[in-house]
Amino acid sequence: MNLTLWIAAGLLTAVALAAGATKTFIPKARLAAQHGGEWTQDASTGFIKTLGVLELLAAVGLILPAVLDIAPVMVPVTAACWIALMVGAMITHGRLGQSRLVLLNTVYLALAVFIAWGRFGPWSFGS
Repeated sequence: MNLTLWIAAGLLTAVALAAGATKTFIPKARLAAQHGGEWTQDASTGFIKTLGVLELLAAVGLILPAVLDIAPVMVPVTAACWIALMVGAMITHGRLGQSRLVLLNTVYLALAVFIAWGRFGPWSFGS
């Protein structure tokens, strides 16, 4: 189970890294022109960049604390924060009628729930 949790964290880290880099470094106009980026039309550039930075921090928080054994409790805390982020993403994409993106965010949410459950619970780093 420990290996499965590491794999889930690695997958979610890759997602967070890609999403964060996209929102942080790609201009708003280009994001808005892409499928799934329509929500950026009504969002400020600062908000989009802030989400991107938070996602980059999530990528770090899902792996690095455990690898370095410095505050490994941050792994499930980060996963819990990702859950909140995915709920917001699901609401946003749902309002735009983007059911496939809602489904994709549901998969990411499920991964985060699994990580939070496992790392807060029976497979925590302290046990």
